Amino acid sequence: MKYDDASWHYGGDFPENLPTEAGATHIGMFVTWCLLNDLGGELHTDELPESLAILRERKNTPGQWFIENCDEKFTDEDLNEIGNAFTHFFYASDEAPYYSVYENCLGENIEHLYEVPDTWESYDKLAPFLSENFQSWIKNQG
Repeated sequence: MKYDDASWHYGGDFPENLPTEAGATHIGMFVTWCLLNDLGGELHTDELPESLAILRERKNTPGQWFIENCDEKFTDEDLNEIGNAFTHFFYASDEAPYYSVYENCLGENIEHLYEVPDTWESYDKLAPFLSENFQSWIKNQG
């Protein structure tokens, strides 16, 4: 199952002044958080551990890593069972709280959410909120 694809974002109403890579930033931030929090699927943990090491060592930004290692596509193969269950609720549901969290955390002083910088500083602002939401979700599963 495909959750998201950067190409879905850089078509249509995408700001003309931004590079197409900006359409992957929000996806890369979420995928990065999942992978760095042990929610990665075998594709990353077993088949491509060297690319996961690059991410852990912060040798690439989250969006750039996502573009280079996931071909701009976020699918269920990227995650393990728990990661997919959380993603169905938090990222891919009709309510999709992720987008509100992303906007509240990183959307200040920008016109379009695609303008969020693909940096580790942005990730570090967002990650605690993702962790908090994940912990709340886990508590509600039991």
